[in-house]
Amino acid sequence: MGEKLIIVKDVALKNNCPECFSKDGLRLRFKQKIKETKFYKSITSEISYEITCSTCSNIIYPVQWTDDIDRVFEYQKKTFTPKKASTYIKKTSWIIIVSSLIIISLILFLLYFLNL
Repeated sequence: MGEKLIIVKDVALKNNCPECFSKDGLRLRFKQKIKETKFYKSITSEISYEITCSTCSNIIYPVQWTDDIDRVFEYQKKTFTPKKASTYIKKTSWIIIVSSLIIISLILFLLYFLNL
């Protein structure tokens, strides 16, 4: 459990790799961070991106991008729609919440009848 990045969008680019000059290997991946514990799972609004070349197995950092890669990235960034940021309560949390409510209700019920 903890934090992890999931791939939300994966796009093959037709640009030349700045490292090996291959035209077939570039991939742009948009990733979104997910936090997970025993009690909840949360999709955050934090987005990261990465361009890699499958031909030369290198990560292409923004300082290496050509103008063409930059234009394609900006276009893909505009068309990208991330998953909605949300939090899901897991079964363990529901059990704790419901059992707490039952215990509190029982205590209040007993206090009410003992004071009569």
